[in-house]
Amino acid sequence: MESSGGRAEGSARGPRVLVVGSGIAGLGAAQRLCRHPAFRQLRVLEATARAGGRIRSERGFGGVVELGAHWIHGPSQGNPVFQLAAKYQLLREKDLSEENQLIETGGHVGLPSVSYASSGVSVSRELVVEMASLFYGLIDQTREFLHTADAPVPSVGEYLKKEIRQRAAGWTEDEESRKLKLAVLNSFFNVECCVSGTHSMDLVALVPFGEYTVLPGLDCTFPGGYQGLTNHIMASLPEDVIVFNKPVKTIHWNGSFQEALSLGETFPVLVECEDGACFPAHHVIVTVPLGFLKEHLDTFFEPPLPTEKAEAIRKMGFGTNNKIFLEFEEPFWEPDCQYIQVVWEDTSPLEDVASELRHVWFKKLIGFLVLPSFDRSVHVLCGFIAGLESEFMETLSDEDVLLSLTQVLRRVTAPDTVCRGSHTSHVLLHHARGSAVWLEGGRPAHRSAGPTGSAAWALALSPASPLLSPAPPSSAMGRLTDSVCPGLRFGGVNGSLFW
Repeated sequence: MESSGGRAEGSARGPRVLVVGSGIAGLGAAQRLCRHPAFRQLRVLEATARAGGRIRSERGFGGVVELGAHWIHGPSQGNPVFQLAAKYQLLREKDLSEENQLIETGGHVGLPSVSYASSGVSVSRELVVEMASLFYGLIDQTREFLHTADAPVPSVGEYLKKEIRQRAAGWTEDEESRKLKLAVLNSFFNVECCVSGTHSMDLVALVPFGEYTVLPGLDCTFPGGYQGLTNHIMASLPEDVIVFNKPVKTIHWNGSFQEALSLGETFPVLVECEDGACFPAHHVIVTVPLGFLKEHLDTFFEPPLPTEKAEAIRKMGFGTNNKIFLEFEEPFWEPDCQYIQVVWEDTSPLEDVASELRHVWFKKLIGFLVLPSFDRSVHVLCGFIAGLESEFMETLSDEDVLLSLTQVLRRVTAPDTVCRGSHTSHVLLHHARGSAVWLEGGRPAHRSAGPTGSAAWALALSPASPLLSPAPPSSAMGRLTDSVCPGLRFGGVNGSLFW
């Protein structure tokens, strides 16, 4: 097979290198190679019209909306993302301070500012702190089984439930208080599912769980948007390095390929694109999403990958996370509120209740973060949900999602707190397939990875609206009025959400 889409670079010296994918990994690899004098023949093939992958920042709701990556976790000197962000001056002064870099969080999500129970009452701060201490203490214990040959149970979820069951046996409170404790713990399970990108912690293997390195530093965000990081990396690359709209079909490797304009030279790799273009190379760096690899593993490499590599790809789990943005004309939360937790009093991590997802999917919501805004008149919440419930939500109509979210907020914050008379707002739903890699426990995977794809947006409450790609400009984000509850905007970008 000969090249039909590459360009002649016979005058350049050194090996020809291709990077497939221009997410943060692909851009980082390209930046490093461009700095080395031996790698002057470099191309990055990107399937879409933009670089950055799952790092995607949009201007909206009076500020920056992160459709993908949200935080720098462990912003300290051992974190390369933090180092780059500091180098490019993308962070606030307080986030760069030595004091902030030394804070030990254990890698855990911060405690909620307020916790609402499903009955509409507030859960006491003391109870939430007590259950958080128990839960995260057990999470820390799970890391101690790294490299041990005699783990007590296969998965993190089973270990947590076993330990919680033992401790609950010693609780002396009345039955209602015991149930509330378990409900709060269940909310923390939901949070951990979002962090691990899985439907259930029962699917996360116990022994390798401790491989995740926890760095010090209080999690921080980019005031100007996470995409500023990838924009700076792109600016450091030669202008013609990235070739956009070049989805790769097959990587032919371990061969001997020729290029018409490079007579006498052979290449061990040929990258074939969907449009028929072919790029010969000496080396190829593949940075496509794991979900894409799982779906296209049988056709993406020719010959197939060695058995051990293919099996590793198949066995690594890849879950689904959704972000949900809700904008309000007036906040129902206090000015210093940062995180609203939702506790469903009829749930427990110790019980698996079989119910139709359409009736309970919203109970997987961990709650809502209060997003900072450049405009004090704009008030935005960002909800997170993971797992099968997250996937089910993607199948619902915009009207159904709107109704469910409105009912949840009205229920947990008490009647007439959220929707007071005439209310104008809109909601943006963003779903991202696979927030992180999780490893299967002692059970087979509950599902195969779903497909990935380009951005797709649909205007809410407008049955005739087609899917649009790319996303419409901010001026098209119409505001919808309902005399009772918020309006809705729905959109999605398939891909992973890195925490």
